[in-house]
Amino acid sequence: MTAETRPAADHLADLHGEILDSMSRRGPRHFAKLAFALSDSDEPADTDLSVFRDRLLAAAPGDELLVLWRRRLTAWDFEESPAWSSTAPRTRDRRSEVYDKLAFGPDLRKALDAAVPVHTEPGPVTISREFEPWYSREVAANRSFYWTSYERLLRRKGWSDAAVTGLDEAAHAVVERLADPTREEPYGARGLVVGYVQSGKTANFTGVIAKAIDAGYRLVIVLGGTLNLLRGQTQRRLDMELIGQENILGAADPNDPDALVGIDYQDDEDWPEKFVSFGARPSLLGAFDIERLTSRDRDYMALERGISALEFEKPDRTRPLHDPANLHAARARIMVVKKNKSVLEKLVKDLKKIGPILAEIPTLIIDDESDQASVNTTDPKKWEAGTVTRTAINGQISKLLKLLPRAQYVGYTATPFANVFIDPGDEEDLFPRDFLISLPRPDGYMGVQDFHDLDSADGEGEAEKRHVRGIYESTGDRLQEALDAFVLTGALKLYRATHGVPEGPFRHHTMLVHESVRMAEHAALALRISNMWHNAAYTGPDGHARLSALFDKDFRSFADSSLPTPTTYAELKPHVARAHQLISRGGSPVIVVNGDSERDYAQPDLDFDRTPNVWKILVGGTKLSRGFTVEGLTVSYYRRTTQQADTLMQMGRWFGFRPGYRDLVRLYIGREEQLGRGRNAKTVDLYEAFEAICRDEELFRAELARYAPMVDGRPQVTPAQIPPLVAQHLPWVRPSARNKMFNAELVEVRSPGTWVEPTAHPETSEELAHNTASWEPVLAALGRDPVTLAVGDGPAYEARVGTISHETLTTVLCALRWSAPSQFSPHLEFLLGAAQGATKIDDWLVITPLQTSARRVEARILGHGPFTPARRNRRRGPLFGALSEPKHRDVALRVAGALETAGNAAVEGYVRSGRGALLLYPVVESEPRLGPDGTIAPGDVVMAFSYVAPRSSVGTGRPLVRFRTIDKSRQDAVVIDRADVRP
Repeated sequence: MTAETRPAADHLADLHGEILDSMSRRGPRHFAKLAFALSDSDEPADTDLSVFRDRLLAAAPGDELLVLWRRRLTAWDFEESPAWSSTAPRTRDRRSEVYDKLAFGPDLRKALDAAVPVHTEPGPVTISREFEPWYSREVAANRSFYWTSYERLLRRKGWSDAAVTGLDEAAHAVVERLADPTREEPYGARGLVVGYVQSGKTANFTGVIAKAIDAGYRLVIVLGGTLNLLRGQTQRRLDMELIGQENILGAADPNDPDALVGIDYQDDEDWPEKFVSFGARPSLLGAFDIERLTSRDRDYMALERGISALEFEKPDRTRPLHDPANLHAARARIMVVKKNKSVLEKLVKDLKKIGPILAEIPTLIIDDESDQASVNTTDPKKWEAGTVTRTAINGQISKLLKLLPRAQYVGYTATPFANVFIDPGDEEDLFPRDFLISLPRPDGYMGVQDFHDLDSADGEGEAEKRHVRGIYESTGDRLQEALDAFVLTGALKLYRATHGVPEGPFRHHTMLVHESVRMAEHAALALRISNMWHNAAYTGPDGHARLSALFDKDFRSFADSSLPTPTTYAELKPHVARAHQLISRGGSPVIVVNGDSERDYAQPDLDFDRTPNVWKILVGGTKLSRGFTVEGLTVSYYRRTTQQADTLMQMGRWFGFRPGYRDLVRLYIGREEQLGRGRNAKTVDLYEAFEAICRDEELFRAELARYAPMVDGRPQVTPAQIPPLVAQHLPWVRPSARNKMFNAELVEVRSPGTWVEPTAHPETSEELAHNTASWEPVLAALGRDPVTLAVGDGPAYEARVGTISHETLTTVLCALRWSAPSQFSPHLEFLLGAAQGATKIDDWLVITPLQTSARRVEARILGHGPFTPARRNRRRGPLFGALSEPKHRDVALRVAGALETAGNAAVEGYVRSGRGALLLYPVVESEPRLGPDGTIAPGDVVMAFSYVAPRSSVGTGRPLVRFRTIDKSRQDAVVIDRADVRP
């Protein structure tokens, strides 16, 4: 129900709005009693819950009453650890608790559930030290001017209630872990927020800034990238969505053209309509103004008006600025600063002149792309005794933090490992000692799961078929095909725009080509693409023939059925000419973006904010890989090799939001590329390498989520314990200081009801033969006749099964050899401890699935069998990728009690408390060599396995992880010198 159609007297919506407002701080309460107390209407229907139910059942999507309840229920569903609730957020239990407190009956509950389904997608994951609570929901509600404005803007932009509330919860989690801006003793928190590549981290830190300045932070410094263009993009976003028209204009009259000379954004097509407006200066509305110390086109040069720029208003000059009597009357200052040595030096120099007042200013420093330039990468071995040598940017940030003792530092990144492995013993560095928050994958985001079938153990999966086009020696370089795909997808966007799809997402249409970091090679590649383009004959018979064939072979097959797509190329053909014209506009379809000079980024076609339509092919290197958002990116052509995990991950420019055209996105990527030169050269598969990094990142997020819940009110894992946790799974990540070690050592990982799949199997024939022999008691326990297994509607498969005691399994596991022993040893520690007590494991069902592919080979192992070895490849040095197959896992989860869905009769016959399930996969990495009797040599097979410990072994009141302090005399030291550790 819009404002225009709203009834003149919607008593029901008004009353419910008043009631829900009264509950916003204290949580849900008996609704009918509040309705009776607050209703001043003569309409008895206003307090009749059956009338409320009937209106819900008939409500249109915009009905004001429905909107009120959708927002309030979502907020209650999402709220983390509220005082009024004992249930977990985002669960049916939380919703039921809300209904109980509201005293709603079953019919009304059913109507509300239909109108506002419970959103069960995971929220932000927080790993945190214990902190002093100060930023309660009531405190946040008392001062929320800028947050409320930002929230309204997000809703106007079309954000769903779940998306807005999710951002609210994530931003609240950050702010509540900062120091109270009014506290007497200064403290500077250090935190890290981990998002996804191209996933909207800016929206999160805009929300954090809004909440922080509302709460009392009065100086905000945003480190906004290493380029003027990136810094300007961040400044514009904050100006548009947070700072607002009135703060930008200051005292200037918006109706006086002369007064607007020199004011930002007079040439911006989005000014003023899309810039937030408060209706008047915030200070006239009972809030406070924001003063910008930088602008869209002007980085920090110097404090305008000198020291007076940071002279804060103090109603009581006998008290410090951070005293509540002064703090909430003062204006906030915001600056967006490029991560550049000379710029930061100017800022530090100016701040030094200000003197003691700096110690009174609650400050928030936001570091966007915090793993780029900010981390100290100097070699500790080269430091002089007793000193720390810092890189240029790291040194300046360190000086900022020393000058501002009340400064809170929050880094934002999608590739957190460099930050996690900062030396925590360096008190002046940026290790996230206080908190690490992992943001959830946003709705509508195209990420790793859309390009990689992470659960697929072999063969090409659905995601790869839809979006990935491999470049092999046999296929040629496929560059012409990629260019054709770019034209086709442009035409398809134009077709959809004329068939009812909003044109907004199609404003820009781009292609990214990345083969090398060498600038000379970029120029040659751009020339080659230009020549190919002009010879492609896109508007002639040959060009149309190629495009028609590609459309039929590729894009028509994978088109989203919910979006308009032509059934024949003939319907699309009229739009091809227009797409070609837009891409060719200006004479060349190509832009080269590769230099160290800012001039490269001053090209109009790189300013997606100011240029109405960018339809271009971008050829570039490293500079395109961080922070810079390539709007409208639809086709990516990637062949650059690198051994740096974070560099490879950040090149995932193809990740992001693709509304209206996600089915058109294509990634052309090298599958047989040369890495290195001469004798050290080797062929690498970039797609698999990228997948390995993505898999590690997903595992890292999963580990954080697993250990985030509190146990007995205390955290299971603190940020200081994350490095050894990560190192266990990422053997290619190394701390920078080789002469140091982490003082916390991971000892045990308890995993009841959780899938565990070790992948660090040995590589030598001798060690493989040893491991195979160790499994002989298990092989002997398997039945000879296959059984058919299935769970619910899942696929059925045949397997040989057998039961072994827990003691037999632990004896086998203790005998195994590993290429990276630390990967499995903490899990083994749990299994060894589960031999007795309340969490005792009785026995294990062993399942050996039989392969069904046409290439399967039957083989005997140590006289047992026959088995059908699976074919797998190692993807990360000695580590395998996925070993088990998704279709086999549900049976194991059901047997271990981790899945409620019933299986077939055979499966249900194996289910019992205290029983775990183990999938055993004999694996071969190449064509198996079989003896005359069909036996495979023990050294040619990898005895891979996955398992689920019984859910009943969870126990109570115990954390899932246990750490050991190496040097107990230095409990608080996270990193220690190896030389100082006594044997």
